[in-house]
Amino acid sequence: MRDADQQQLARVVALVRDVLGPNAVGAYLFGSAVLGGLKPRSDLDVLAVSKRRTTREERQGLVGRLLSISGRSTPQGMWRNVELTIVVESEIKPWGFPPRRDFQYGQRFRAAFESGNLSPWSTTTDPDLAALITMVLLANSPVLGPPPDEIFEPVPHHDLIRAIIGDIDTWLDDLDSDTRNVILALARIWSTVATGVIRSKDAAADWALDRLAEQHRTVLARARAIYLGDEEELWDDIKAQVRPHADHIVAEIQQLAGASRG
Repeated sequence: MRDADQQQLARVVALVRDVLGPNAVGAYLFGSAVLGGLKPRSDLDVLAVSKRRTTREERQGLVGRLLSISGRSTPQGMWRNVELTIVVESEIKPWGFPPRRDFQYGQRFRAAFESGNLSPWSTTTDPDLAALITMVLLANSPVLGPPPDEIFEPVPHHDLIRAIIGDIDTWLDDLDSDTRNVILALARIWSTVATGVIRSKDAAADWALDRLAEQHRTVLARARAIYLGDEEELWDDIKAQVRPHADHIVAEIQQLAGASRG
């Protein structure tokens, strides 16, 4: 992790400690930082645990400082986008599905936060936490508090698969506006459903590329290259191939999911 990434992470951890105070149970690094290494377009992902739900004033404090920390231009270059998720300890242990999220900051919510909306999500139940908690336990990278296995219970495999498959329609809704991330997410879902392993985005893309016919490789190869910083974020020249590629991957996932249920 670069010095700039370490400095940014330290600010996020300090923010969690300052806002939650004695209610901060722990904070845990996951995602690309601990799963294959941060790439040029990787986010900085942190999952924090609180003893209680955040107040409106605390959410205001979190949002105000995260807006200045996430995706900020500095003399050393652009800081990464931050995704900070907060859960309440009693709501994730003992484990139940679907789990509940208390707060989440991410780039997709930035416009809503800037307009003053402190809760831009439609529901507090968040099946995706099954994948986040699984990655946190796998990474074992506390940045505040005890090791994650003292805080989280292992997520049952069927809940993990149910969660990531349930995310597919949400991802597809963003296919035109966030093509790279959606294409990489679908590759990761396919890889995890097929093998039970959560891979980094580029490793999941490699796994999928090895299993795709030539006509379906172009879109995923482009998404991987953009993510790694090898190409610019351009899609117009292959735009007509994007939706058919996504539909093909979804069909592969659904076939595997159907076979496992059968």
